[in-house]
This record gives sequence, structure tokens and C-alpha cells, in this order.
Amino acid sequence: MSLTVRMLAGLVAGLAVGIALAAFALPWRADAVALADAVGGLWLDGLRMTIVPLVFALLVTGIGRTAGVVQAGGAAGRAILTFIILLAAGAALSALVTPLVLQAWPAPSEAAAALRASAKDASAVPPAPPIGEWLRSIVPANAIKAAAETAMAPLVFFALVFGLAATRIDAERRGSLFGFFDAVQATMLVIVRWVLWVAPLGVFALALGVGAKVGVGAVGVLGHYVVIISALCLAAGLVGLIVGWIGGRTPPGGLASALIPVWAVAIATQSSLASLPAMLEASRRIGVSERIRDLVLPMAVALFRITSPAANVGVALYIAHIHGVAVSPAHLAAGAVIAVLVSISAVGVASAVTFYASLAPIAAVMGLPLELAPLLLAVEALPDISRTVGNVTADVGVTALANRWNREPALEAGEPVKALE
Repeated sequence: MSLTVRMLAGLVAGLAVGIALAAFALPWRADAVALADAVGGLWLDGLRMTIVPLVFALLVTGIGRTAGVVQAGGAAGRAILTFIILLAAGAALSALVTPLVLQAWPAPSEAAAALRASAKDASAVPPAPPIGEWLRSIVPANAIKAAAETAMAPLVFFALVFGLAATRIDAERRGSLFGFFDAVQATMLVIVRWVLWVAPLGVFALALGVGAKVGVGAVGVLGHYVVIISALCLAAGLVGLIVGWIGGRTPPGGLASALIPVWAVAIATQSSLASLPAMLEASRRIGVSERIRDLVLPMAVALFRITSPAANVGVALYIAHIHGVAVSPAHLAAGAVIAVLVSISAVGVASAVTFYASLAPIAAVMGLPLELAPLLLAVEALPDISRTVGNVTADVGVTALANRWNREPALEAGEPVKALE
């Protein structure tokens, strides 16, 4: 079985055992829940220990790679800038819409309250600092201290400045520096894969504790979460569809008709890379020139996941909703910016790793706990279908937009972009 299926199985089994323990009030229930909490906590700490070096290395290498393509100019540079604008639009859409949706259709109140109470540090969620104090903290006086304290906003700012500065040094030193951080990133991913190898056990343990404390209501909350995040992913994909329709001047009927085979492959494989051949054919059917689709689509698959910032901002806001945390506009805007940066940087990272590595800095900036994140990760296989559908839709839409650049006499591809899952 794939990792996602095994994690989902661990979630279902853990909830079932926990609900049974609660229903039958067995005398050793408290000991079983305490043991499960300890095992789940160890697994969660295993994920947490990689976050700071992984996020920093991803941001530095991602910024260096993106800056190189943008500096090259031409259609490749214009495509990167378009990706960034649309990623920001997806994050802004989620930041505006998700609170309204949760207000109109909140999570089941009793189950949400029980789930909040079951979280290890639910009562320790600190209030957001005043906006002036928070802005003052963005520039770290001591970057090492910021990393040690997992202060993600100053750490991300330092990584951004560090990565941009590295693009200004001579080629030999730049190559050595980016090579080092690429090796750090690869090493952290090996550790994460080791931790994820035992993810079914960790998810089972955490779900057992939640099932014992929350009961059947936990299933309703998770179902509510899946529906909302899936809808956000499809809405982000719709932004890309509108771009292809209006910006690319492609008839909506013809665009939708060409995308049907792409959606079928995306649903079946849950992989944008596997959908690339179908996207190339769809782009051909709507009249995109060969040189544009051969340049833009591989770049889009590698760098442009429009649902990533939209969904991750939505996940963070859902966690805030469960914990009853009011996220200020400034903290929400900062979370959206970091969601865009991490989305561009997390190239080639498996979805299970991307989920936690992307969510951790966003949640940290918003002042949110992550105790519920593993349970949400366990059901990620369900909204992941909508993520892939939204991504491939936006990929074809932005390629249709890029076709309007076809009058340029030459196209510069810049540095080669590695298309990864």
C-alpha cells in the first residue's frame, strides 16, 4: 500500500479503537490513551526536528533557482513572474474566503470543543502580539536565536535575504553555497522519509487519543475539513481557468472540453507530472504553439502549484477555527506571503512532506499550534485529488495566457528547471 493509504488506514483504525475505549469505559483506558499520546508525540517531534533546517534550505535554494530564471528574462522569466502573481492570488482568495465559509458553516461545535481540549497545548495558545511589536520582530537581531526558538517569520525573512544575497556573489562560490544547502535539504528529506515510514503507527496513536477523548464527532470534523479544503483547491484552479479564458482569450467551452482528459488523468494518478502528456495535448487542442507549451508546461509542473498556498492558508485558518484563535489581518497577510514563498521553494518534495514543511512556518507566523496537523495529514489523500485537479487546470490556463507572448522572436529558457513530483 502507498504511504497515504497506510496513513489513512492508521487514522481509521486509531479512531475506531479510541471510540471503542471511550464507549466501553475499560479500566485501563487512561493508561492506553497516555501511552498512545506518548508514542504520537514522539513521532510528531520527529517531524518537527527537521522543520527549521528543511524550510531554511528549501527557501535559500528555491529563491536562488527562481531568481536565476527571472534574471534570464524572456518568456521563462515572464512565466515565473506570472506564477508568483497567481500563487499570491490563490493565497489571497483563501485568506478572504475561508473565514467567511467557516463563519457560515462552522465545524460541529461540540466535536470541535472536544478536539480542542484533546490537543496537548490547546490552552497554551498565546495571544497575537501587537502589530508594532510583531513588525519589529520580523528582522532578526540574532538569526541563530530565531532558528533555535523556531521563530519562523524572522527566519523566513533572513532566508529570503540570504538567498537573494547569494545570487550576487561570484559563480564558483554561489555554486558551492547552493550545493551545500541543496545537500542539507536532501539530508533532511531522508530523515523525514524515515519518520514517515512509521507514520501509520504515529497517526494511529494520535488518532486513538483523539477518538477516546472526542468520540464519533472527530469523524465529522475531519469530513468537514476535507470538504472545505477540497473546495478551496478547486476554487484556486478556477482562477487559472479564468486566466486562460480571459487572459489567453480561449473560449471557455473549448478550454473545458480540452481539459476533460487532463482531469481524468489527474483524478486517477493524483500527480501533475503524470498529467503532463495530457496537458501538452490539451494545450495543442486550444491552439497553443509548440514552443510555448514545451517551455511553460514543464516549468509549471515543477514550480507552479496554485492550490498549495490557497490550501495551506486554508488549513492554517481551519486550525485557528478549531482552537478559537482570532488571526489578525497582519498575521494572516504574513502567513499568505510565507505560503507563496514556501510553495515556490518546495520543489520535488513529496506531498506528505510538503504538507507539514509548508504548514509549519505558516502556522508559526499566525501563532497556531500544530498538534492537530498529523490528523489532517492523514486525510490529505482526499483533498489531494482536488489539489491535483486545481493544479493541472491552472497549468493549462497559464500556458494559454503565455501563448499571447508567441510573437516574441526568441524565447530564453534560462537555467534548466528540474520537473519533479
